[in-house]
Amino acid sequence: MKFDSIKYFFNDALKSIKRNKTLSIASVATVAATLFILGVITLTMVNVNKAVEQLGSKVEMKVFFKDEITEKQKTSLKKTLDEIEGVKEVNIETKEQALEKVKEQLNDNAGVLTAGLETKNPFPGSYTVKVNKPEVIDVIVAAVKDAEGVESIADARDIIEKVSALTNSVKVVGAVSFVVFIIVSLFLIGNTIKITVYSRKREIGIMKYVGATDWFIRWPFIIEGVMLGIIGGIISTIILSIVYNLLVSKLPSQALMGFSLIGVSYVWKVVIWEFILAGTFIGTVGSIISMRKFLKV
Repeated sequence: MKFDSIKYFFNDALKSIKRNKTLSIASVATVAATLFILGVITLTMVNVNKAVEQLGSKVEMKVFFKDEITEKQKTSLKKTLDEIEGVKEVNIETKEQALEKVKEQLNDNAGVLTAGLETKNPFPGSYTVKVNKPEVIDVIVAAVKDAEGVESIADARDIIEKVSALTNSVKVVGAVSFVVFIIVSLFLIGNTIKITVYSRKREIGIMKYVGATDWFIRWPFIIEGVMLGIIGGIISTIILSIVYNLLVSKLPSQALMGFSLIGVSYVWKVVIWEFILAGTFIGTVGSIISMRKFLKV
C-alpha cells in the first residue's frame, strides 16, 4: 500500500468525522462509557483478587484441644499439621494464654468479668495454624477433625466463600453490562458509517466507475471507525484514572480493613492498552458490519 493512499485514507476519515460531528461524538461517548465500565470491572476484579490473595496469606484457623488431651497427642497433632503442604506456621496457645488474651481484650472490665476463671478456666488450648492459601483449610480439616484430643476446629471459610461469591457476582454483572454497551457501541459506530456511506453514494459510484477497488473504498470507513474507537478508549482511560485516583486517595483506611489497593499507575500501564485494543476492535467490527450490510461495493 502506497504512502499517498494511506494519507488519503486518513484524511478522508478525518473529513468524514468532521462532517458527522453529532454522530461521531455520540459514538465516541458510547465507546468511552463501554470501556469505562470495562475498566471498573477490571480494577474491581484485580483488587478483589489481590484482596483474596492477601486474605489467603493471612488466613488462620484454630484447632481446639479437649481438656484431657495428652502431650503425646499434642505432639502427634502438630506433626500432622506440619506435614500438610501449604501450612506456614503452627503455634500453640495454652488455656492460660487464651485467658490472658481475653483479659487484654476486655481492658478495664477484665477484673470483674474474668474473676474466678483462673481456678476454673473455660477456655480451651489450641493450635493456631497459618496457611499459604485458603484451599489448604479443607485439607487440614479433613486431616485432623477426627484426631485424638481435638475438640473442634474454627476456620475462616465463611469469609472466603463470601468473597468468592462477591467476585462471581461482579463478574456476572460486569459481563452483562459490558455486552450491552458493546452492542450499543457497534450500533452507533455502524450508523455513523452508514450515514457517511449514504451521503457519499454518488462519489463512491464515480470511484468505482474509474476503477477504484472495493478495499480502496472500504479503508477510509474502517479507519474512521477505528479512530472513533481509539478516541473513546483514550477518553475513558483519562476519566477512569481520575475517578480511581480520587477513590484511592479519599477512601478511609478503615474501609479497606487492612487490605491495600493497586496504584493508579496500573491504569496507565495496563488498562490503557486494553482500552486501545478494545476501541480498535469495536471501531473495526462496527465499520465492517455496517459496510457489509449497507455498502454495495
